[in-house]
Amino acid sequence: MQFKEIIGHQKLQKHLIETYQAGRTAHAQIFLGTEGCGKLAMAIAYAQYLLCESPQAEDSCGVCNSCRKVQKLIHPDLHFSYPVVGSGKISTSYIKEWRTMLLENAYPSLREWQVQLGAEQQKCNITKNECVDIVRKFSLKSVEGAYKILILWLPEFLEKEGNRLLKLIEEPAPNTVFILVAEQQEKILNTILSRCQLLRVNRLESQEIQSYLIQQYSISEEKAQFAAHLAEGNWNRAKKLAEETSSESHEQLFMDWLRICYRGHGRDLVSWTEGVCSGKDFDKKEHTKLSRGDQSLFFQYGLYFLREYTLLKLTADTTKIRLQAGILQAAQKLTKVLSVAQAQKLSLCFDEAIYHLERNINPKILFLDVSIRVHKILKNR
Repeated sequence: MQFKEIIGHQKLQKHLIETYQAGRTAHAQIFLGTEGCGKLAMAIAYAQYLLCESPQAEDSCGVCNSCRKVQKLIHPDLHFSYPVVGSGKISTSYIKEWRTMLLENAYPSLREWQVQLGAEQQKCNITKNECVDIVRKFSLKSVEGAYKILILWLPEFLEKEGNRLLKLIEEPAPNTVFILVAEQQEKILNTILSRCQLLRVNRLESQEIQSYLIQQYSISEEKAQFAAHLAEGNWNRAKKLAEETSSESHEQLFMDWLRICYRGHGRDLVSWTEGVCSGKDFDKKEHTKLSRGDQSLFFQYGLYFLREYTLLKLTADTTKIRLQAGILQAAQKLTKVLSVAQAQKLSLCFDEAIYHLERNINPKILFLDVSIRVHKILKNR
């Protein structure tokens, strides 16, 4: 992967290249950022630049033997460590699955990695055996490149076993580089945190995501804007949203649903649920059936709407609200009946709904239950 393939983060790319060219490459660095911001992709592109046989002024050459091997994730001097499942297992036990996932998507989430492993309900960890294996690998000389590099994804899972790596990080062999790719700084061992240079990888801007979606997937500007706003800087989520969004207007569907929930008529709630889950209501009228992905997207739009609504409620400044004109007008009317506290309760409700949908709960039961809960929240019951 080259820097030019990464969305945004030009300042960070420039910093990494300039420190390398000035001979000041830090031997231990933490790339810290939220899920889907591109920190792992950045780490791989940086590793390719360090291992490149003919690095250019702004990027790796992309054509040398080292670059081609990094692009396939098979360079002998580039090592990966990541959370795994199973007693006695280490990262190399799952290297095929790791390569498969990264070659398809360099912006993965922990859950996607668990799905790749077929271990959605199991706890992942970076074990004692993994730390011992890392120490063993880095006691050896590099095979081909000038550098020997470790990319350790999610060091939050090291726990106390990470102390086995302290001496290696503090006193590395020449031209050894450790890149830790993290999401939660507070969960990283302080002993490791204090020995690494911390580099923050910011959330992606909505405009950056929107432009890239249009460029890569040839989708409409409206659809790209919708996905970019809901993704909140998470490219992985934006990509899924762009792929899963149906022709049905989630904005209007959501507002219609809120009105039905506010009235709270039982037959209407059940009929609406039947419609979005099976395509037909009690009266056999046709509805647009939401796929499993679109069901999750529906609630994600709800969270997005509530964030924008809360900003509107607190500031009354419509210039900063990212809602379409018709939805914005509805939101302004809603300010008379929906408090910030109620909006927060709705957000928690939608978060739980997304969580349960990801775990394959029956959607009819879920939608009806959430509809009843929303009615109670709107009515302050």
